[in-house]
Amino acid sequence: MNAMRSKVVPLRLDSVAYENLRQQVLRRDNWRCQSCGAMSNLEVHKEFRSHSGPDSEDNLITFCNACHRAAHRRSMNRY
Repeated sequence: MNAMRSKVVPLRLDSVAYENLRQQVLRRDNWRCQSCGAMSNLEVHKEFRSHSGPDSEDNLITFCNACHRAAHRRSMNRY
C-alpha cells in the first residue's frame, strides 16, 4: 500500500515582512552583488516560486540588475 505524501507549501511572507527580510539580506550581503561585487542597482534574487523556492533568508541572495537577469537566463536554459 502506498502512503500519500502531503505537498509541502513554501513559506510566503506578506509584503511588509518580505521587505524586512529583503533589507536583512542586503545587510547580510554587505550591500554588494554576490556575483560581481557591484554596489548599485541591487536586487534580491530567490529561487523561482514555481520551483518551490520559499521566502526565507537561506533562499535569497543579492545581485545587481545585470547579474539577476543573467541568473534568470541561466535558469531558463536548464529547462
